[in-house]
Amino acid sequence: MRPYGTPQQLEQRRLWAAALLREGVRPAAVARMVHASEASVSRWRQALETGGVDALAAKPHPGPAPKLSARQQRRLQRILLAGATTEGYANELWTSKRVAEVIRRRWRVKYDPSGVWHLLRRMGLSCQKPERRARECDEEVVKRWRQKEWPRIKKSP
Repeated sequence: MRPYGTPQQLEQRRLWAAALLREGVRPAAVARMVHASEASVSRWRQALETGGVDALAAKPHPGPAPKLSARQQRRLQRILLAGATTEGYANELWTSKRVAEVIRRRWRVKYDPSGVWHLLRRMGLSCQKPERRARECDEEVVKRWRQKEWPRIKKSP
């Protein structure tokens, strides 16, 4: 399982382990200090001996390049924060399908709704479920009704 952290953070951990190994610290102690397995430290030591420090560098992420540039993603985030009504939708609810439509209209890039979900996650956004409550609802009136009227009309066991 891949450890938590950005590629740069994980690279820093490997470089720290390499420095400790060069100082003569035993692999088991290095593993405890950098919170890694002994097998990982052994692999890093082997890579260090064969390829030097460059062998411990972070590798580029596999897979296709993102369809939207970082600038386009920032622009998309501003559009989403401005609200769906500013893009011509009837309500403020953003759906994956709507976001895909905006991306297609703005940048002529086709995204599947499931791909939109992954894009939004990478951008630090998450799904939000709309609250099913009327905006005009008066909380005090509801509270009073629940305390006085509801017990009166509720069936008893």
